[in-house]
Amino acid sequence: MLAILLPLTAYFIVKWRSDKNVLMPRHYLPDSIQVVTKGGKRVSDTVWHRVGDFSLVNQEGKQVTLDSLKGKIIIADFFFTRCPTICPVMTMNMKRLAESIHNGKRVGDKTNKLVHFLSFSIDPERDSVERLKYWANRFQVNPDQWWLLTGDKKTIYNLAINEMKIGLEDGEGIDTNFIHSDKFILIDSNRHVRGYYSGLDPLALGKLSEDLVMLTMEKDPNRKSFFAGKLLVIAVVFLLAIFGVGLLLYLLRKKT
Repeated sequence: MLAILLPLTAYFIVKWRSDKNVLMPRHYLPDSIQVVTKGGKRVSDTVWHRVGDFSLVNQEGKQVTLDSLKGKIIIADFFFTRCPTICPVMTMNMKRLAESIHNGKRVGDKTNKLVHFLSFSIDPERDSVERLKYWANRFQVNPDQWWLLTGDKKTIYNLAINEMKIGLEDGEGIDTNFIHSDKFILIDSNRHVRGYYSGLDPLALGKLSEDLVMLTMEKDPNRKSFFAGKLLVIAVVFLLAIFGVGLLLYLLRKKT
């Protein structure tokens, strides 16, 4: 009993203290509030907005969707290749961030499999696949880890304004008149927005890196634990095991 109970007790103490002390990145963009019953009590539960799917073309000329990145954490931003001011800096900072993340292997392929980067062109009419390919080559973008996206303009602007809630304004074809955010958007594996960070501020980028690490350790609330619904069975088996060991000891002592 001690051999089983002591490790279990230590595990739950560590788990309780970890859950209590660690502050995960907050959620943004609530959709609605539902009243549900948990443990016999009625509590309010926030339903968070899920970023909608899209179908766009990346720098390799491939049609891609957000659904194809199921289970991955997303870092997104908006840019255009003729931007003479903040876009090159944002892309360079995104590249540094992408290069800082790997899968932890000491040797072999270190490409991360958990985080994906998305850069949406807000000037898709002129940012063709060829133009995105030029931009990707300029900054040595890895297409397995980072997509530069073009396609339907309404889709892209809807993603920015209605799905990720950042401001855009069409410059009516003039290179320097597009107004767009300098934010990097952090989206968790359930497609909930978890943070906005200036792509030009080193402190904000440091915070993004920290929050990204925290999200990689976050439990998926939609994934049931192995023990879910099995605790009663485990308790019965545990008691039967104790009874069996006790009976065996009793019989051995009686025989002696």
